[in-house]
Formats: sequence, C-alpha cells, structure tokens
Amino acid sequence: MIGALSGIKVLDLSRVLAGPWCSQVLGDLGADVIKVEQPGQGDDTRKWGPPFLDDGSGDSAYYLCANRNKRSVAINMADPEGADLIRRLAADADIVIENFRVGGLAKYGLDYDALRAIKPDLIYLSITGFGQTGPLRDNGGYDFLVQGMSGLMSVTGLPDGEPGGGPMKVGIPISDLTTGLYAAISVLAALNHRHATGEGQRIDLALLDTQVSLLANQASNWMNGGMVPRRLGNQHPNTVPYQDFACADGSILVALGNDRQFRAFTALIGLPELADDDRFAISGARSVNRDALLAQMRRAIARWKSDDLIAAMEAAKLPGGKVNEIPDVLLHPQIEARGLVQDMARADGTPLKVLGFPAQLSASPATYRHAPPRSGEDTFLVLFDKLGLTQNEVERLAKAGVIAERL
Repeated sequence: MIGALSGIKVLDLSRVLAGPWCSQVLGDLGADVIKVEQPGQGDDTRKWGPPFLDDGSGDSAYYLCANRNKRSVAINMADPEGADLIRRLAADADIVIENFRVGGLAKYGLDYDALRAIKPDLIYLSITGFGQTGPLRDNGGYDFLVQGMSGLMSVTGLPDGEPGGGPMKVGIPISDLTTGLYAAISVLAALNHRHATGEGQRIDLALLDTQVSLLANQASNWMNGGMVPRRLGNQHPNTVPYQDFACADGSILVALGNDRQFRAFTALIGLPELADDDRFAISGARSVNRDALLAQMRRAIARWKSDDLIAAMEAAKLPGGKVNEIPDVLLHPQIEARGLVQDMARADGTPLKVLGFPAQLSASPATYRHAPPRSGEDTFLVLFDKLGLTQNEVERLAKAGVIAERL
C-alpha cells in the first residue's frame, strides 16, 4: 500500500491543466494513473514554452507542473483499433477523466454511456468550459476567458480611474487549477458513494461553475447586501487595513482581521488614538471610512524601514510580511521545512523539480513515484501488463500508427 488511493486505477484522457491537475492529485495520493495522448503530438502543454527541459524531449516546464505520478501511453483514438484499446483500458479502470467538448468522445465509443455499458460502476469525470447543459454547452472554454466571464476580473486589478486600472487576470491559471481541485474532491466523493452502494456515476464539472462558486464573499456581498463589488487593488472589500503599504525602503503587507489586532497595530506605529476614534474603532466603521484612515496610516508607516516594521509586527504577533518573488519563496526555510519542493528524475536520469502535495497526511502521505513521463514512453509496457498483448501485437499496432513507436 503506497498512499490512501493505492489500488485505484485512473484512465486520464484529458490534457492541458484542469484534468491533468486532478489526475496528478489522485496520483500523488497513490492512484495508478494512465495518461492517454495522441501519437506524435501529446499533451498540448508539452509545447507551451520556453522554458523547456534540457533532455531532448522538447517538453516544457509548464507540462512538468501537472503530470507526475502518471504513465503515458500514446494511442490514436480516431483509429478503431486505438479506440478499442482505450475501451479495454477503461474496463480495467475505476475512474475515467476527460475534457473533450460536449459529445466529442461519442464518435469513438468512449462517452459515458458506452463505457458504462462495459463497466457499470465506472466513475466518469467530464470537465468542460460550461458544462453538459445550458446555452453555452457547445462553446469552448479556457481559463482566461472564464476569469473574465465569471466576474473574477471585475474584482481583480487596480480601481478604474487609477493609472493601470482596469480588469486583470490572476497571475496563475486559477480557474483551471481550482476546477482540477473540485474535480478531485468530486471523484473522492463518488468513490465513497460507490464503496457504500456499488454504484458508479458521471461527474459534470464546468470551469465557469467552479469560478463562480469561488466568488465567495464578493458574491455574497451582492446577493445579501446589495453591494456591487469593484476592483480595489490590494485592498479588501470588507476589512481594513488589509493591503500593502509603502515603507521608507519598500512595501510590506498588513493583514489585520479584527479590532484587537487593529488596536495593537495602531499603537505599534504610534497612532493609538485611531483605535478610540468612532470612525475606525470597529471593523464596519473602518470599511466605510477607509480613505480617512488609510491617509493617516500611510504617513506613519512611511517612516519605518520595512524589516524593522515586520520584525515589530512579528514580536507583537500581528500578521504581516513582504511580497516575495517566486525564487525567494521556493528557497524560503519554511517551504524547505515543509517539503514543498521535491526532486525527481525521469527514466533516463534527467533531474527535475516539482512542487509537492501540500497536505501532510500522517498515515498515508503523498508520494512522488514517477516523474512526468515523455509522451508515450509507457505504451508498450502498459499494453503488455494491462491488456496482455504480445510483442508481435504491439509491434504491429505501432507500424500501423495505432500506437506510438517504442521510445
């Protein structure tokens, strides 16, 4: 037993990010994941660079972030023999993951109804831009598009009217990533349902639905308070101060979540009277009167050196810090202590690094068993082991272009 999901078999027909992120999570937790790719092409993200891995594969760093703990097989599903191989792999799987357009797999006999007929308890996850129903069901969806359509970009970025103001996407593909996480959660729920009832099911998950669900407090502000959320830069719509401030030698972050922290912080920066001012004493009042409050706080904070103020805040147990660049945070002692950066090596010995699974499970921790594979590198072995094909059979399929040639 290696991992909580040891013994669970996943057939991953997805590509790019949302689906592969889900299957990587399942793989980290011990599932056996087989990734199906198009011969000669592979996952689109293999070419999303630079940078690229310096091993002759042409694989991008982007691809490496979402494809560890998988085996790659290259099978042409447009060929009837290829589609039959995939059906046979699905018959041996617990979970199938796909992110084709609605109905796109039916012509290959790889849709939910076709696979459920041969594997009744199958869990079949479909990820699309807009879901299997609704007026947008046939439209393609991408992370950037969904960030805008969902309203996320209406609350991200500097305020309108300020230099640089206007809609801004998040710096990571947040809609894809969170869809991948919701996908993994949904798969685990379906597995537990199957464990209790023996019943498989289809999971219909849309990027737009996921991103709208994550509007959280911003949506609630409108639905339950009639407040239309707007872009506020680094400020928070409901609690103040919760933003960046300029010190004498650079910026720091201040994130105060309650009145006690506000009182302690204003005393620390030499403005204790602010905590007794009716305009600022309680959180709701500070939000209403934020401009007057921030004008005074900015002047006081600007006299501090950033390291000195952060040290003073740490001593007072007040939340604050600097904005790290990615190289800085990946070298931070806290990240090292938590094991977030993992060293791996491909089958040919090529070293690479990945960001690890963040949860620390005491009894069944995540493992890092297989580095992100080259496209199709496991095709022959999987067909031997999973389907019992002979050497002559796989060589014939390779020559016919049904599967990739041996690497």
